[in-house]
Amino acid sequence: MSEEEDTSELEGITRSQSVEEPEFIAETSDSSNKDTSYLERKHFTQFDETYPSKDTASFGNNFGRNEEKREKIQFSDTRITDASPLSKQEASQSSMSLITKMTTDYQTAKFPPQENGGRVSSQNSEEKQKELDLESDNATVHLEAKGLQQFPVDILKVKYVKYLYLDKNQIKTFQGADPGDLLGLEILSLEENELPSIPLEIQLFYNLRTLNVSHNQISQIPKEILQLGSMRELFLNNNFIEKFPSGLESLRNLEILSLGNNMLTYIPDSLSSLKNLSVLNLEYNKLTIFSKSLCFLPKLTSLNLTGNLIGSLPKEIRELKNLENFLMDHNKLTFLAVEIFQLSKIKELHLADNKLEAISHKIENFRELRLLNLDKNLLKDIPDKISRCVMLESLSLSDNKLEELPKKIHKLKHLRKLHVNRNKMVRISGEISHLSNICSLEFSGNLIAHVPIEIKNCRKITRVQLNYNKIMYFPVGLCALELLNYVSFNANYISEIPVDISFCKQLLHLELNKNKLLTFSEYLCSLTNLKYLDLGENQIKKIPPSIYEMVSLHVLILSGNKFETFPRELCALRNLQVLDLSQNQLQKIPSEICHLKGIQKLNFSNNQFIYFPIELCQLQSLEELNISQTNGKKLTRLPEELSNMTQLKTLDISNNVIREIPRNIGELRRLVALHAYNNEITSLPPSFLSLKVLQHLDLRGNNLTALPSAIYSLFSLKEINFDDNPLLRPPMEICKGKQLYTIAHYLQRADERDEKILEKIFKIVANNITETNFEFLHQKLNMTISETSTAAKSNVPLNERVYQTFVKWKAEKNSPLTAAALRDQLFRALNMIAAYDIMDKITALNLYTSAIKF
Repeated sequence: MSEEEDTSELEGITRSQSVEEPEFIAETSDSSNKDTSYLERKHFTQFDETYPSKDTASFGNNFGRNEEKREKIQFSDTRITDASPLSKQEASQSSMSLITKMTTDYQTAKFPPQENGGRVSSQNSEEKQKELDLESDNATVHLEAKGLQQFPVDILKVKYVKYLYLDKNQIKTFQGADPGDLLGLEILSLEENELPSIPLEIQLFYNLRTLNVSHNQISQIPKEILQLGSMRELFLNNNFIEKFPSGLESLRNLEILSLGNNMLTYIPDSLSSLKNLSVLNLEYNKLTIFSKSLCFLPKLTSLNLTGNLIGSLPKEIRELKNLENFLMDHNKLTFLAVEIFQLSKIKELHLADNKLEAISHKIENFRELRLLNLDKNLLKDIPDKISRCVMLESLSLSDNKLEELPKKIHKLKHLRKLHVNRNKMVRISGEISHLSNICSLEFSGNLIAHVPIEIKNCRKITRVQLNYNKIMYFPVGLCALELLNYVSFNANYISEIPVDISFCKQLLHLELNKNKLLTFSEYLCSLTNLKYLDLGENQIKKIPPSIYEMVSLHVLILSGNKFETFPRELCALRNLQVLDLSQNQLQKIPSEICHLKGIQKLNFSNNQFIYFPIELCQLQSLEELNISQTNGKKLTRLPEELSNMTQLKTLDISNNVIREIPRNIGELRRLVALHAYNNEITSLPPSFLSLKVLQHLDLRGNNLTALPSAIYSLFSLKEINFDDNPLLRPPMEICKGKQLYTIAHYLQRADERDEKILEKIFKIVANNITETNFEFLHQKLNMTISETSTAAKSNVPLNERVYQTFVKWKAEKNSPLTAAALRDQLFRALNMIAAYDIMDKITALNLYTSAIKF
């Protein structure tokens, strides 16, 4: 029934009714090397053309940036992941693509840099000229994210434009474009618009050299684009294109063609006519065959076919004499055609996530090879002749079935990165000491029990990961490495820390989670530069007093240990930002915790607190607090002092037995996320509506029966969940969609309905109550009686006096009480004065209106 119908029915009878969360960053910095490697050089040397970054970010890792790796720390994140299989996305990100590394050049060399975005005015031409923020060449216009819905033809009439950037608008056509105004345009970028196709007017852009229409809704390439003989770079990524146009040979000057993330199923023979093509991106399409036409592009240096369904390579691939970068991750290759090893100029070869079972010994022909990624295949061994790839700097062999490394791997003198995670390795050969340039070494998820002492000769190592192995003793050889700053030995069998670790003064990041440590070694306290320390899931009970020496410590993880009392020694860590003491046996927090002036994240979940530790409310710098108790002792209430934590952005009180939220919760003005699922909360206090920046609200599994009508005022809410509550207002079916608008709209209509019902009840009472009962009702409802109404008693009919008194009573009570609450209060008062006949009429009204669906 519609709202209007509902209203008329009522009048016909006596009627009635989840952050950004900031993340903490631990930086590990490698030392600078005097000899610049290929991995470092290539960011700014011979490769100076690229694709837009967002189109290729899915497979770029930039492992050469280990020196500046940034670790994001979140309590909810799983910290130990090395032994889990790589997902498609992770494997993709493990390969370093030319396209990603040339991103900056695309924006700078090809698209001249701008300091400010241009602005278009609706004023006269002279004012438009003044409002444009232009480069010194006075030929570049930036109009990104300006809400444009039409092609800005006026701009082209005002000035001579060569470079035009219209990204992130809602442009659909080039309607109104004048051919005379377009002659000088050389670069046009329309990325992230709403183009259903490339407008036919594109043929008017005679001098266009670069066109970027990625991230639109284009399903085909029009033949008109083939008239642009000057085109050198064409970007069509992330569209819905299913086939190439005929007549490609017209684009004889094309050098870069990017069609990644489309729906291409085949490559036409005519593609081989693009004799000047040097970079071709066809990643993430639906190609099943490696077309022979690709093999006859004489100037091709970079070919990306990542994420297709290709099962083999043709023997004609040997014709790609100038190919330097070949990306074939995430395909169906079971073997490599032997002809591929004739490509002597190959520098990068990405073959992760295929089904390769063997690599030919002819790999020795790759004398220029710098990067080889063979992750996630079925390899049982690597040929010894790989040692002749003397320029190799990065070798990634994770997620295979390797039991040992090539015997002559020590001859790879330029090797800087060696990753062999999740294989069947039982030992690391002492010959690894000959890898004098190695910087990053990863052997997680193997069966290694010992790290050879000779590793101390690898003087340039900065990063070592050996998680999930069988190591019983911390490798003392690592302690001699002066550049080592990142060490991770999670999930091993280490029971003590050697004194030698005291010499690792440069160490910034140390993980020893899931080991057999019984104590927090004093030797660790000598690591004065350490920023991140994870000793979670050991058997530690105490903290040494000398921990105050760890002046640089920002993140300390001690979850899953044996602490029964909060270690007061931790309060000396003045620079600590993140502390995780979850899954211990803590019962109280000492008042000294107030000394942690810089603390921003605390995790005390799953402990044995008798009550909420009110001492935490002193921490005015705190931004995230987790005190959920899935396995710990349940909290029953939250203190009013919680509002003192004025910087709090995330609060997790889930899995307790809390019955109510503090009345002053609204004073947490910066609260972005509230997780309070699986409690016994019955209502939300009025101040809850003051949480104007709240974005994530999870109240599943509580005892809520009604939501506040003004919940719509929480306009920042993005994620809400009220599942498993006995909600009546609104009913649960309204909340299942988890849409704030739907809930707020229902509540608004319910309020209007309640107001009409209350009005009708007033009339029922006014028309049926006696003078004596009215006086009793006055007393029960604490109504005020004015002198005027007493004087007019003999002149004004009783029903009018009663009605006007109710209106005044409602005005006095309505701010704290809803119409439904006033109705219930009135009904109880009528029961107290035994006005049963009136109550029967109101009950009939309630029954009728409750049967009406709205």
